[in-house]
Amino acid sequence: MNRTFFIALTVSLGGFLFGFDMGIISGVMDTAGPFFGLDDTQIGWVTSCPTFVAMFAMLVAGRASDAIGRKPILIMVAFLYAVSALLSAYAMSYDILWISRMIGGVAFGAALILAPLYIAEIAGAENRGRLVATQQLNIMLGFFVAFLSNYLFNKYSPTTEFLTKENLWRWMLGVEAIPAILYFIFLFFVPKSPRWLYAQNRKDEGKKVLELLHGKELASIEGDSIEKSLEDEKNIKKASFLELFKPALGFIVILGLIIGILQQACGINAIYFYATSIFKLTGIGTDNAFAQGAILGLTSVVCAVIAMVLMDRVGRRPLMLVGVAGITASLLLCSYEFGQAEYQLSPEKISEVCLTDALEKTQSELEQKEIAAGMLSKFDQKALQNTINSIAKLSEIREKLSGIEDAVSYKNDIVFKRELRKLLVKNAGKEDDFSLYNHSKNAFLETAIQMNAFNVLIGVLGFIAFFNLSLGPVMWVMLSEMYPNKIRGLAIGTIGLVNSFTAWLVTQIFPWELSNFGGSTTFLIFGLITLGGFFILFKLLPETKGKSLEQLESELIKN
Repeated sequence: MNRTFFIALTVSLGGFLFGFDMGIISGVMDTAGPFFGLDDTQIGWVTSCPTFVAMFAMLVAGRASDAIGRKPILIMVAFLYAVSALLSAYAMSYDILWISRMIGGVAFGAALILAPLYIAEIAGAENRGRLVATQQLNIMLGFFVAFLSNYLFNKYSPTTEFLTKENLWRWMLGVEAIPAILYFIFLFFVPKSPRWLYAQNRKDEGKKVLELLHGKELASIEGDSIEKSLEDEKNIKKASFLELFKPALGFIVILGLIIGILQQACGINAIYFYATSIFKLTGIGTDNAFAQGAILGLTSVVCAVIAMVLMDRVGRRPLMLVGVAGITASLLLCSYEFGQAEYQLSPEKISEVCLTDALEKTQSELEQKEIAAGMLSKFDQKALQNTINSIAKLSEIREKLSGIEDAVSYKNDIVFKRELRKLLVKNAGKEDDFSLYNHSKNAFLETAIQMNAFNVLIGVLGFIAFFNLSLGPVMWVMLSEMYPNKIRGLAIGTIGLVNSFTAWLVTQIFPWELSNFGGSTTFLIFGLITLGGFFILFKLLPETKGKSLEQLESELIKN
């Protein structure tokens, strides 16, 4: 069991890197976005494009691993993770940044499918739930480590010469290469899947792996079971996509799709990917936002461990229902608190955003450096020019808002952003004026907001905690149990595709939702979705704990 657990933990490090990427990007876009002058749609695409391409990676990863093995594909996954991290860190344009991140999307799309598949093939029936749940545990560990990394980078960057406000996001992205390289190395010490070896008629090799994992006595039993299973599969006609629409399978296919959509439609990826931005919008400041992100990551890890322990004890249904109810309450709390917030625009707050006293001195120093830019590398020249452009924009913003003499308060963020946009966009349709607004709107929101930030923290932490007790780990375990062998791969692949598409869509439109609907309405939408999901699951969700796959097939399909 110990050897099997550590192998499962190692293989699911692909999930760690996925979680790491989620946590890292949440601290990157607030600086990388203004650096490249990105609007809401572009920020959404850079953040969500790995999820988009992962959908297609999921479609081919399983079949590719059937042909050449799980282990070689996972080694390729680790290599792509490292390439993506390094290319992202050195990106000199918006296009290079999103292309680099799409390479990472190929990696985690394949990893999210192959890791549970491999683990299921080395696990015994008695610990299947716990071992498959190591994937979710690793995702949460990755998220925690990424937020801790972002927090430390942000905390100590002012004390180092090589870390600046302009290049900090590059270091945040590049550090992902370290765990990716370690993952690449560790995978060479992982055995090949015994079931894959048997399927390739390499029974002697497969038996040796089973003996390594389970001992000689159990290896013989497992080997016979695998051979019988493979023989049975030969006699089963390969399932087609149309079989998913058969009336007998209607219940479990619809239920699987509901769970797969709900897991992402609740907004989990939006919260993870934009956690730092959400905390900043409560007005607590950058340092506290990164610190709260680390707390968020730690909460994720603790609850993922609790879910692993409870999965085979309490059961899938109670965890799912309690978790979804908790998610709903947490989202509605966030919605309420953002609805109670007020926003104030005053000369003092304008000065705070524009750093009035420091602007002229900083710009003068940068202009002196620009004279010597011919001695700098192209990389440094580009960074220097972006910094100068950013300072120039702040100067222009300060000039456009110089006419404001008295503080003005607004009841919600939509009205506040509309008025700010009117002040900054003097010439409607002029691109430069719109870029001024995009460059500064979040900074003004963070400075102007007055709200109960503690309750928002409680709401977000509650959301993350209940998700990792329910929808996060329970979904994949239940999907691996509900479907008969003939259609299991096809059903899980189809639901995984729908799940990934939902994740991409939610992540892509989240910045647009915040800009156009506001924080309160955005969280309310997520809360109403999970509320509806709770009632559906309460009515339909079965319990699968402690039942064999054959028994579940009889209960869910034949009856």
